[in-house]
Amino acid sequence: MDREWAPAGIDTSVAHSARMYDYWIGGKDNFAADRAMGDAFAAAIPSIRTMAQENRAFMHRVVRYLTGSAGIRQFLDIGTGIPTRPNVHEIAQAIAPQTRVAYVDHDPIVLTHARALMVSGTEGQTVYLDADMREPGKILADPELNLTLDLDQPVGLLLIAILMLVADADDPWEKVATLLDALPSGSYVAITHPGQDFDPEAMAAVAAAAGQGGMTLVPRVRDDVVRFFGDWELVEPGVVPVKAWRPDGEPPVDPNAAYYWSGLARKP
Repeated sequence: MDREWAPAGIDTSVAHSARMYDYWIGGKDNFAADRAMGDAFAAAIPSIRTMAQENRAFMHRVVRYLTGSAGIRQFLDIGTGIPTRPNVHEIAQAIAPQTRVAYVDHDPIVLTHARALMVSGTEGQTVYLDADMREPGKILADPELNLTLDLDQPVGLLLIAILMLVADADDPWEKVATLLDALPSGSYVAITHPGQDFDPEAMAAVAAAAGQGGMTLVPRVRDDVVRFFGDWELVEPGVVPVKAWRPDGEPPVDPNAAYYWSGLARKP
């Protein structure tokens, strides 16, 4: 995509995680910086594209579980990314048509596509919010969010491959705690996060490549990912490699082949 085609507000010289993911899965909404960074990641971790797909597959499974088994009828998806079907509302509304979904991201190209493509069924509702994960208070206070979701009723909070973009200095655990504290009993939080402990050398290489490109990327070890769930009750099988979380069909031959930790927890 040529530079002049970018929507207003996009700095195409800096890679963005949503557009890198789009590149990895064969999309067209990416720029030279995104492709260069995506290739640098792939040089360190050749299976990065497959890992991105496994991360997406976890989202599908966890939304089906929350809608079908846990009875969740409203979702807050922070770090939505460029729409890739099926999206959260399409998965959830296929089970419960009245489901409402609030999508949150902080990139103009995501905004452009989300508002055009994330159209709810007639019974449910969707909204897209242009907001930053690092400002959870603003997300929670957004009038459109509160017109779409009832924060007095259980919410499924999705933090899928987003927390690695918040540096330790910005205290991502405090940001997540602000979100969790605002949700009522019976809510759930689903998290995936790149794991430093799967292959420390490879993860250090991608973090360094990201830093050189002006992008924050912080892989973390399992214990640091567990901390995000606070005192909420982990759903079996707990915090595990993303391929090992309630897989469809047979258990994976090598659950550690995708370098993401994943988990789901319920607020007592």
